[in-house]
Amino acid sequence: MSNNVGRIAVVGAGIIGTTIAYELQRRGNDVVLIDRDAPGKGASYGNMASIAVTEFLPASRPSVWAQMPKWLLDPEGPVRIRPSYLPRLTPWFLRFLAASRPSKLRELEAAGAALCHRVYEDFDELLEHTGLAHMLSAEGCLSLYADEAEFRADREHIEVLERFGFRHEILGGNAIRDLEPALTTKIAKAVLFPDNRSVKDPYQLVLKLSEQFLSLGGRIEQGEVVDFDKGDGVRAVRLKDGRAIDASQTVLCAGAHTGKLARLLGEPIPLETERGYHTQIMDPGISMRHSIIWPARAFMVTPTAGGIRVGGTVEMAGLEAVPDYRRAKVLVKRAKEALPDLRANNATEWMGHRPALPDTVPVISSSAKHRGVFYATGHGHLGLTYAATTGRLIADLVTGIAPPIDLKPYRVDRF
Repeated sequence: MSNNVGRIAVVGAGIIGTTIAYELQRRGNDVVLIDRDAPGKGASYGNMASIAVTEFLPASRPSVWAQMPKWLLDPEGPVRIRPSYLPRLTPWFLRFLAASRPSKLRELEAAGAALCHRVYEDFDELLEHTGLAHMLSAEGCLSLYADEAEFRADREHIEVLERFGFRHEILGGNAIRDLEPALTTKIAKAVLFPDNRSVKDPYQLVLKLSEQFLSLGGRIEQGEVVDFDKGDGVRAVRLKDGRAIDASQTVLCAGAHTGKLARLLGEPIPLETERGYHTQIMDPGISMRHSIIWPARAFMVTPTAGGIRVGGTVEMAGLEAVPDYRRAKVLVKRAKEALPDLRANNATEWMGHRPALPDTVPVISSSAKHRGVFYATGHGHLGLTYAATTGRLIADLVTGIAPPIDLKPYRVDRF
């Protein structure tokens, strides 16, 4: 039921924005969804299709910092920073370092876990309302370890999951290959995360949600947002082609581009882009039921979009630098270590921009400066995972309903 909040402009038509727009329209509001591209053409097009409820640990941890010099010196390492971009990245990195204090880590872990504990309650409801339950797989994810040393190196992750009550099962030897026969016999141990299910096609999910949004009376406008008419809050969203879209409420959820929009409102967010690469293989020569992740090799493989998708690693180079598809080729090479019969036939490469905050916790918040402005950004690797929950929480904020969890950890002015 609508709370008569007036027209709502949702800026950003990825999985986060499309879900927010759908949820607000479903509640009886007048919503316009705005993006410079068609829905789902940004990071949502090529994500790893994983509902990764066990992957909420903050990226800035002492164990990560200990490995960072080695990673940065390795041209094929899991993290690459383009030297020309380092000066612009320094302020973000200082905040990233500050987030690794032990007391701060506990707060951030709790904030991520609180969202992940809600994921299926919200996601299942979304899929039920839209008739899209068939797009969610029944299988989980296998985390792979070549030996006991690799398993011990990831033990911190397992211990955090145990502390917050997330399901997992430790497997060895034949039990691993009973689940995924295509895996190499060199994998000595694995952990099954049964709740890390995957979406059969994340881009198609965005398209189907946008169709549902339109069928409820929502509107989609394609254009680049370049400014806002400000008065008592934001009164209109201005596009590059000169159009102005009136709005009583505005939600900014344009992924890695949200930082630029927030600066226009005098509310800077320390938002960076983690550039992620994938290779979509349509003729892989093998079949898979589960997604797999190999932490020591920093890659993931997911059966999705009619084939097998290989992705992972982080590149820090900003929004404008040209893609370096050597990163995608390295990932395929590593995937073949786990899946020796994998063939990269009929394959395409892709690069996208994950919106990254230095503390790994997203912003899900009303503006601290402007009435009727809301932010949903910085979901990092968990945009698909958090989408339904973010849609629910932002819709509650916009319509004046008390959210089901405390949103203080996700406020925009926490930095």
